[in-house]
Amino acid sequence: MEHVHLAAEEDDLYSGYNDYNPTFDSEELDNDAGFQQAVRTSHGRRPPITAKFPGTAIGGRALGTSFGVESRFGSESRLLKSRMPMASSMGRPMTGAVQDGAARPMTAVRAAGYSSAMTRGSTFDPLGQSKGPAPPLEGKSEDTPDEKVKILEKKVNDLIEESCLAHGHGDLQLSLDRAKEAGRKERALVRQREQSGNADHINLDLTYSVLFNLATQYANNDMYAEALNTYQVIVKNKMFSNAGRLKVNMANIYFKQKNYPKAIKLYRMALDQISNSHKEMRIKIMQNIGVVFIRMGQYSDAITSFEHIMSESPNIKTGFNLILCYYAIGDRERMKKAFQKLICVPLGIDEEDKYIPPNDDTHANLVIEAIKNDKLHQMERERKALAEKFIMTSAKLIAPAIEATFAAGFDWCVDMVKSSQYVELANDLEINKAITYLRQRDFNQAVETLKTFEKKDSRVKSAAATNLSFLYFLEKDYDQADRYADLAMTADRYNPAALINKGNTVFVKKDYEKAAEFYKEALRNDSSCTEALYNLGLTYKRLGRLEESLDCFLKLHAILRNSAQVMWQLANLFEMLEDPHQAIEWLMQLITVTPTDPQVLAKLGELYDSEGDKSQAFQYYQESFRYFPSNIDVIEWLGAYYIDTQFCEKAIQYFERATLIQPTQVKWQLMVASCYRRSGNYQKALETYKDIHRKFPENVECLRFLVRLCTDMGMKEVQDYATKLKKVEKMKEIREQRVKSAREGSARGTRREGSASSEVDIKADSGHSSHGTSAKGERLSAKMRALPGSNEPYEASSQRDIDASYVDPLGAPMERPKTAAKKRNEDDDFADEELGDDLLPE
Repeated sequence: MEHVHLAAEEDDLYSGYNDYNPTFDSEELDNDAGFQQAVRTSHGRRPPITAKFPGTAIGGRALGTSFGVESRFGSESRLLKSRMPMASSMGRPMTGAVQDGAARPMTAVRAAGYSSAMTRGSTFDPLGQSKGPAPPLEGKSEDTPDEKVKILEKKVNDLIEESCLAHGHGDLQLSLDRAKEAGRKERALVRQREQSGNADHINLDLTYSVLFNLATQYANNDMYAEALNTYQVIVKNKMFSNAGRLKVNMANIYFKQKNYPKAIKLYRMALDQISNSHKEMRIKIMQNIGVVFIRMGQYSDAITSFEHIMSESPNIKTGFNLILCYYAIGDRERMKKAFQKLICVPLGIDEEDKYIPPNDDTHANLVIEAIKNDKLHQMERERKALAEKFIMTSAKLIAPAIEATFAAGFDWCVDMVKSSQYVELANDLEINKAITYLRQRDFNQAVETLKTFEKKDSRVKSAAATNLSFLYFLEKDYDQADRYADLAMTADRYNPAALINKGNTVFVKKDYEKAAEFYKEALRNDSSCTEALYNLGLTYKRLGRLEESLDCFLKLHAILRNSAQVMWQLANLFEMLEDPHQAIEWLMQLITVTPTDPQVLAKLGELYDSEGDKSQAFQYYQESFRYFPSNIDVIEWLGAYYIDTQFCEKAIQYFERATLIQPTQVKWQLMVASCYRRSGNYQKALETYKDIHRKFPENVECLRFLVRLCTDMGMKEVQDYATKLKKVEKMKEIREQRVKSAREGSARGTRREGSASSEVDIKADSGHSSHGTSAKGERLSAKMRALPGSNEPYEASSQRDIDASYVDPLGAPMERPKTAAKKRNEDDDFADEELGDDLLPE
């Protein structure tokens, strides 16, 4: 015990770690009888352990072979362990035996386990690094039933997700295919569970998701019967909770199929299965019921639903529908009450003042700038715009019905709006009142109504002045139109409609440069103003700046892809730029938009004719004639085409139609007679010439043909016709002499005798040439006289129009007359009249 120390409070806990204990001195082992006896025995065989300790030389000593642990845990531990029996007295390991791959610990001065010498067996490796890397984890076998079920569930969920994503991308067929495949996989999953004996663990949520998605995709693909069958499977399964709500979807399908009684039935069934706690859902279903009743014409039932909604949870759409129902049954007082309820519906929109940034707070300015155009603010603006649209439409609808006159009804609506939260709509209602007067052809009242805005604020004043300018422009009172255009520009210089009207008034005065400046300014204020861009293109066209005009219309075509007017202008510009191929390309695009426009088809025929493609020209002229059989230019070209191709019988029907359209033009009847004669029907030709002679007894060509035919046919009337021919020719010479003398006198009075005499000489020469060519054979005149306009009366044609423009002597070869289709000039543009007609939207 002299080496045992009791630990004091101040002693170091780790003191004595290296203290030498003579008990572990190996040199004393020779004196240890027990050790020596163990060495002499066979590998340390010893008698079995008994309750009492065997008596050894050191048996009375309580030595603990704890390999130095007591030196680590301080004096108190050493004291306790010193009183514990030695491990060797309890039966130490057999001499020379190895346990767990390590050598038997031997009594020594060193603590066991802390020897620096290499021990037998394995080295000291507390982290097990000598064993190498850990073996890989064993993969789970997919052959087990649980693993198969999990894999199938994942595949079903993936297919449902793919179906939803495909629908979001607009690929409805792919979404349906994925939904069907998910249904097949889910049924295979159910069978797998049943085979493995886990039928009680079927995933009902997954089954519901598969069926619901499949029904939705059927409905999206307009496969309503399949969708209804799938919904029925869900609704009839009592294991699905809240499946009754899907009857709303079924009712929607019946509504699309116009099966309104069935739709109402299912809406009501769904309403019964939804508790009162879901108030918003019930309101929406009742709104659907009211809409179905309107479609069925049962306005009283619809009113019942809408009134209940307006009393519980009023909204703009329901209020508007309620007004429509009252209007349908003609109830004035209830229309007024419904309108008052409509303008009192709260929109739940904050004031616009919160988006006005303060000047002193930089952080607040940044926040306001960030939220000024966010999605929430956009939604608020859309909701407000929808409410204003419904209020304006309701006012225009009920104004003529709630009072004795339209004006009184509109005034009542304006008064109601002024006392509501939509006070800024009052001025717009007044302008709509003026536009309604315009629709009723009451221009004076419209002008008077608009003039009342001259003293209002700038925005309303500019709008009213713009409409007044447009009205006066339509009435061709360009001075008043210019005055009100200036007034609108003064009130609001950034109003593009006012600038366009100002440009129009300058345009009609042919000050094209100044008009172009106004159109450019309108485009600077509003780059999407198509009226200004169109009128600017027309202005450049009038100025002869065709390339700049072409740029304007190409830009306009990028905005208005299907505008027929823009395509026509582009084709016309390419024709003026002598690029017929591009002109044909634009006209081909135009007929895809307006395939029955005869003017476009005739223009295509004219361009193909100028290119020498007669077959294509004939095709388009024929189509133009089919849609509009009264176009003289088309009729003339088709008749000449058949004559040129030696089908005179077919040409007769076209010239006969021209005769019906212009009965005072003798050339069409002469063409008919000529076609009869060319086809060998001389008797019919003679009758036609006689009929022409009765209508036009002074026509020289007709008499010449009569003389020729009667001579060839040996008829006695030849002498009479010859006498009449000489008389008519003499009268014609006398008339020409009178015209000549009158022109000479007029030329002397104006001191231009030389030019007048030369003109008479030319006239005389042309007259002699027509007489001199009577023996050269039959031909059509290469240049036919211009026809009267489509808006001129046929009787307005003078006798000079029925002059000798048709010479058909016998024996000459046939020559097809040139087409009389007039080329469009700048004054006959397709849409010159449509200069900036800018009424405010309704």
